Amino acid sequence: MPRQILILGAHEGLEEALRASTDARSATVHSARALLARMRRRPADLVLLADTALVPRLRAIDPQVPIVVVAAVGSVQSAADAVAQGANDLLVLGPKLEARVRTMLAKTYRVTRLIEHSRSLEEEAESRFAIVGDSPQIKAILQQVEKVARVPRPLLVVGERGTGKELIARAIHRAAGVPGRPFIAVNCAALADTLLESELFGHEKGAFSGAASMRVGKFEQASGGTLFLDEIGHMSLPFQQKILRVVEYGVFSRVGGTEELEANTRIVAATNANLEEKIARGEFLADLHDRLAFETIRVPPLRERDAEIETLAQHFMDRFMREVPSFRGKRLSKEALDLLHRYPFPGNVRELKNIIERAVYRDTTNELTPEDIGFLDVPSEAAAVGFKGQVARYERRLLVEALDRADHNQAQAARDLDLSYHQLRYFCRKHGLA
Repeated sequence: MPRQILILGAHEGLEEALRASTDARSATVHSARALLARMRRRPADLVLLADTALVPRLRAIDPQVPIVVVAAVGSVQSAADAVAQGANDLLVLGPKLEARVRTMLAKTYRVTRLIEHSRSLEEEAESRFAIVGDSPQIKAILQQVEKVARVPRPLLVVGERGTGKELIARAIHRAAGVPGRPFIAVNCAALADTLLESELFGHEKGAFSGAASMRVGKFEQASGGTLFLDEIGHMSLPFQQKILRVVEYGVFSRVGGTEELEANTRIVAATNANLEEKIARGEFLADLHDRLAFETIRVPPLRERDAEIETLAQHFMDRFMREVPSFRGKRLSKEALDLLHRYPFPGNVRELKNIIERAVYRDTTNELTPEDIGFLDVPSEAAAVGFKGQVARYERRLLVEALDRADHNQAQAARDLDLSYHQLRYFCRKHGLA
């Protein structure tokens, strides 16, 4: 819950309702100047005000601070306009104020918790692997990365397009613990065999028309480090034979040369293809697969990591707003988030990033709505995720709502859901809410 609440002006019954609903400290200031000065000196966790003209000025001081507009029943429309300009919520004074205050505080806590969670994941990612995510699947992958990173053997990363296979490869490189060593990435699907051979192995002067000088290839450039071979499933069989020789004997020759050079680099290969099926069809060498797959890391698609959509969306919003300061202060509405949860993301995390950045760019207010991301072709929920996916999402929604109602008191949430405390903890871990 918020720890420090600032209120601009006196509002009948508001301070009493706050005292009854939260242990947070609240302070009332009586002028806009005093409020702005206080925010510059020591930012609050929540600001309550009726003067809607101050919303943009507060956003300029702290783009993330939750701002709630306080309104009497008769002035709801002007306050709703302020919400569109950048306030987080609307609190209508009057009967049953205490219940509305509790609901407002729960929503504010949820937004604040998400932002703090996103920031903590970013900080952890920057210091470790540059991977944002806290689902059980991602945690298991990072444990796998740490275990295998210091073993100098080839690795295979498997996953659909956009799942972050290169990020996993870079995480392996970082976790190897040798700073300053090169990481070289090559997209094997982007080049024909003749060009790919020169790209990877280099060539001698005069090796072919246009080879005016000797060129060092990626294997030499990656010496002592990591060579990431993306989309290795697109290689032709003859070229696979050449890669197999490098993997098996650790040597190669430049195009047009006869000298054998040592391949002193770790190979991390990646593919979105089903290599077992390609092997069965005679399109991929079983020997090459066996030698590359000392360890296979499988990256699940985003549709199987539904609990991460909100965290990743917030992360991409925050990063884009830092890069383009004129877009700062925007947030994702619950309705827009629900739309994202229903979308199957064929392009996975990369597609989510592009969707969020386009939505922030298109948005003309400070809240991203379904209209801002309405270009998505969202199928019915059943078609998008199937029976198990629907059950998982319903479970998670029940947990989130119960935790919000209970102000994240897990014992109370367990009682409300008729679960034991240990059952609740199990489901929270399962859905990334622990």
